[in-house]
Amino acid sequence: MSVELVLVPCLQDNYAVLVHDPVTGATAVIDAPEAAPIEAALDRAGYRLTDILVTHHHGDHTGGIAALKKRFASRVVAPAAEAPRIPAVDETVREGDTVRVGNLAAEVIETPGHTAGHISYWFAGEKLAFVGDTLFSLGCGRLLEGDAPTMWRSLSKLKRLPDDTRVYCGHEYTMSNARFALGIDPDNTALRKRAAVVDLLRNQGQPTLPTELGEEKAANPFLRADDPALAAALGLAGRPPEEVFALIRKRKDQA
Repeated sequence: MSVELVLVPCLQDNYAVLVHDPVTGATAVIDAPEAAPIEAALDRAGYRLTDILVTHHHGDHTGGIAALKKRFASRVVAPAAEAPRIPAVDETVREGDTVRVGNLAAEVIETPGHTAGHISYWFAGEKLAFVGDTLFSLGCGRLLEGDAPTMWRSLSKLKRLPDDTRVYCGHEYTMSNARFALGIDPDNTALRKRAAVVDLLRNQGQPTLPTELGEEKAANPFLRADDPALAAALGLAGRPPEEVFALIRKRKDQA
């Protein structure tokens, strides 16, 4: 394989991901919720942390940066719009920029909505997307610093990536997301199938990530706000997708 990946559970329900280039030995972590489990994963794998790639400024994604940088002298890459709120930043990036981790290259996609300057990292060669708290498996992030049209545009960008893209997000929320999704889209065969797999994985103590983007397009109601059948089922036939999305997000917030 051209890349090695290690999913690292952190805090209560966060994930970090180690992205290792076996050719050059470079290793990045996508977000750093806390240092200790990331350090333990690095030690087990025999990796040295060269880069910390940050998706957004929230403390449960940045709390481990200072300690990791102190130990490894890692480069910290962060969204330009949020850099003042992220510790120890070395490099800021914007839409369309490329971040290299050894021989691996990630395109920066600006995906605001959850926070105003949130970004995602798209490793096209490996078909990997690290989406932070913009997109979750069967869900999406809360609109803490953005509105529904902004988040829908961000999700639409991610929807344009290839269906076989492996998606890593920042939290293990899939089981609760599945319950909500089934409540508003109970006849969706893809959703019912995904929910059954999720139940099996969680009952075995296994993570539900990564997820595949094609499956999310079929099962995740937040990515299906442009589906006329779902809009009609929600009483919004003919309404624009951002309005359908706003209703789904409101219902999830109130669930």
